[in-house]
Amino acid sequence: MFSPRDGDLERGWPGRIDGETVIQLAAQTLQAFFTGGGQAREHAQYPLADVVFRAPVLHPPSVRIFESFTDFRFANPAAIVNPDARIPVVGAVPVRRDAAIIGADGWIGGFTPLVEWTASELPGEKSRDFALALGPVVTTPDEGYPGWVAEEWEHIVYTASENTRLYPGDIIAA
Repeated sequence: MFSPRDGDLERGWPGRIDGETVIQLAAQTLQAFFTGGGQAREHAQYPLADVVFRAPVLHPPSVRIFESFTDFRFANPAAIVNPDARIPVVGAVPVRRDAAIIGADGWIGGFTPLVEWTASELPGEKSRDFALALGPVVTTPDEGYPGWVAEEWEHIVYTASENTRLYPGDIIAA
C-alpha cells in the first residue's frame, strides 16, 4: 500500500514495485487484491522517491502472534500503524517479527515485516495493545519464506486455521 508523498491518504492504494517505479493496482485494499486472485489492472505510475508506504493491511480481521509452533495469542487488529509511525508510548520497545498475510484461499498470500511494540510499565496485555507496525512491502511465497522454512509456515497457518476460518487480510506473525 502506498500514497503519493503529497497526498494525505490514511490507507493508500495497492501497488507493485518495478525498479524505481510504483505502479498503482486497481484494487481498493490488499484484501481485495488477494480476493481477486492476486491480479488487478495497472493504473498510474509514480517514482519510488515520490511515494510513502503504508501498512499493507490497515484493518485486518484478526492478528495472531505465534510464540512457538503451537502457542499463539491474539493481538489488537485496531493497533495497526504504518511502518514509520511515531509510537506515542514512552519507553516502548520494538519486537520484530515476520508476518504472513492470508490470501483469498485461506492460505498465505504474502509476507511482510511486523513490529510489535511493547511497554513493560503497562499492566498485563495492555503492555502490547497499542501499536503493531506492519509493512512496508509484501513479498509473495514465490519470492521465499522469511525466517522459517515453508513447512514451518504451513504448520502455523494450519494451527491458526484449526476449528475456524481464516479470512483475506488476517495476519499471522511468528
